[in-house]
Amino acid sequence: MRFSRSPLSAPLQASGAVLVAVICVVFGYTLGSHQSAQAGVPDGEGHVTNQGFIPPDVSSDADFATFWDVWRMVKAKYVDQPVSEKNLYYGSVAGMVASLNDPYSTYFTPEDAKAFDEQLAGSFFGIGAQLDMKDNQIVVVAPLPGTPADRAGLRTSDVIAAIDGTATDGMSIDEAVAKIRGEKGTAVVLSILRDGSEDVQEFSIVRDEITVDSVTYTMRDDHVAVIAISMFNEDTSSLFAKAAQNAVNDGATSILLDLRNNPGGLLDSAIDLAGYWIPKGGTAVIEDVRGQKTEYPTSGAGSLKDIPTAVLVNGGSASAAEILAGALQDTHEARVIGEQTFGKGSVQQYEDLPDGGAVKITVARWLTPLGRSIDKQGIAPDDVVPLTLDDIHAKHDTQFTAALNFLQKE
Repeated sequence: MRFSRSPLSAPLQASGAVLVAVICVVFGYTLGSHQSAQAGVPDGEGHVTNQGFIPPDVSSDADFATFWDVWRMVKAKYVDQPVSEKNLYYGSVAGMVASLNDPYSTYFTPEDAKAFDEQLAGSFFGIGAQLDMKDNQIVVVAPLPGTPADRAGLRTSDVIAAIDGTATDGMSIDEAVAKIRGEKGTAVVLSILRDGSEDVQEFSIVRDEITVDSVTYTMRDDHVAVIAISMFNEDTSSLFAKAAQNAVNDGATSILLDLRNNPGGLLDSAIDLAGYWIPKGGTAVIEDVRGQKTEYPTSGAGSLKDIPTAVLVNGGSASAAEILAGALQDTHEARVIGEQTFGKGSVQQYEDLPDGGAVKITVARWLTPLGRSIDKQGIAPDDVVPLTLDDIHAKHDTQFTAALNFLQKE
């Protein structure tokens, strides 16, 4: 997720799992100031400048002469000539970030950075699934409702073994996203491993324009206001403000907040929404940077504070969704019901580069208001209610029913 582009942006990425434009988790990152050690590379073959420049804070153990020796060797001896200096440059920067062995730290070429920004605006081309890395495998965190991925039958925790016949072993999330993303009307074939089975299932999914309606509102006859949030993007705060006002105007006696299969998004939105239950000055989330802890306070009026609330979560709830659920759980403003959440609690800083590219790098981790770690831990529900395959086939939402039962007792 990310703070606003002022210079901050948040998860994923509270942020970012990666919503494949599929979307990028986008889960908590912050935008910051930046400097460039090298000038941008022009189009075509390119020409790298400042080759002799070494920043004064670089260790003397870093032998940049070797780097340029290999560069010149590739340019002179590689069999398929000419070799593009532009590609060598982008590959070198990407390799430097990849050496961190962190699936959420990523280098974006100018083209990729543009696509990433478009995805956060809420509309993009792809299949509508959010991906992440778990146990060195690329997995589906959640398909967005009503998208090609959802209609094709992709599920949370599906392992993507291959994309159009190319194995994903050793592939980064962003490489997977790039392969899955494409023009509207074209198809991508995903080889899926499901529920620990060794049998591969092939899914041919036709790409489409994905428009994310991040907030939906329904008032039930029993006066339970159902507010579902599919992700936290740039319109979530304004859409939720309307939903919250509708709930009050319609006389809601309780609220069911559905965060299932929500992959996260902008931290600002998660903090804004927490303020509807946690009045101004309360803690929404804590940022832990190398042992230094900073609290992020809410600024809302707590207009929903006195309305009993249940929050639904599952394994597809990640990043910003976990931040909101954890904040409401720790402050006893809501009952969390469902299944253990994904566990995406690292913070990525997103910095624009002068050539139009960008870098997203992990700089911190998120904690709940009581100091519980979200990263790799997730949020444990107050009431564990699994949703089985039998329930899905019978179209029986046991988690939703459990939340209604809880609210009827309040």
